Amino acid sequence: MIDCRDVTVYRGDVRALDRLTLTIAGGEHVAILGPNGCGKSTFIKTLTCDCYPAIEAVPFTLRIMGRDRWSVAELRRMLGIVSQDLIAECTRGMSSDFAEFPRRVTGRDTVLSGFFSSIGIGAHQDVTAEMTRTADEILDRLEIAHLAARPLHELSSGEARRLVIARALVHDPAALVLDEVANSLDLRAAHQLRETTRAIAQAGTAIVVVTHNLSEIIPEIDRVILLRDGRVLEDGPKARLLTSETLTRVFGLPIEVGRRDGYYHAW
Repeated sequence: MIDCRDVTVYRGDVRALDRLTLTIAGGEHVAILGPNGCGKSTFIKTLTCDCYPAIEAVPFTLRIMGRDRWSVAELRRMLGIVSQDLIAECTRGMSSDFAEFPRRVTGRDTVLSGFFSSIGIGAHQDVTAEMTRTADEILDRLEIAHLAARPLHELSSGEARRLVIARALVHDPAALVLDEVANSLDLRAAHQLRETTRAIAQAGTAIVVVTHNLSEIIPEIDRVILLRDGRVLEDGPKARLLTSETLTRVFGLPIEVGRRDGYYHAW
C-alpha cells in the first residue's frame, strides 16, 4: 500500500523526515508511534501532497498503491485520511457564529461532503440519491445515524470527529489513516472513537493509526512503527516493541508499560 524509501522532507529549515524508510502492505493494521516532533504528521502530509520530498543526493521512492504519481483527488479516494487539520476545517461550523454559512451544517452534510472533498455542502453541489444512501449506510454502520440531522454546532467534539471519520469512508477507501484524532477528547469520547475504529478494522478496511498515545492502538493492530527524529527507530510486532525498555528509549524518560483487554497503557 505504501512504499517509502529514503524520503527527506523539510519544514522550513528543519529536517522533519530524515531519509525515512518504511513499507505498509495492503490490508495491514499498523500504528505509527512517537513523541511530538518526530515526523509523524509530516509523513501524513507527504502522503497527501501537502509536503513534498526534498531532492537530495540519495534518490528516494514514494509509492502509494504501486504508483508514484497521483492526482490529489484520486489519492484521497484511495486513502481515507483524517487529520487534525481536516477535523478543524470540518468542525468550524460548530462555532456559534454562523455569519459565513448559508445554513447550518448537519451531520449528514459532513459525511456527504466527502464525495466532493469540500467542507459542508454548497448549493452548487449535486447530491444524488445514491450518495445520500451511501452516507446513511455509513452512519448506520458506525452507529451514529442519530447524528445525521443534527446541526454540527449541537454536537460534542467526539461526535463530530466520528462524523469526519464517516466522511472519509464514502469512497470505500483501501485504508483509513487516523492522525492524532483522539487529541483532547474526554474518556467517554475517546472510548467511543476507539470502538468506531475497531468496527471499521473488523469490517475489513486497513487501519493506520498515527499517535503518541498508546491507548489509541486498538487490539486489531499487530504492528508498530516507532519514529524518532524523522526516522524509523524500531519496526515490528506490537508485543515486542511496546515494552518499558523500548518506549523509554523512544520518548526519552522512564516509562512503565501495562496491558489490559488488548490495550497498552504507559505511566
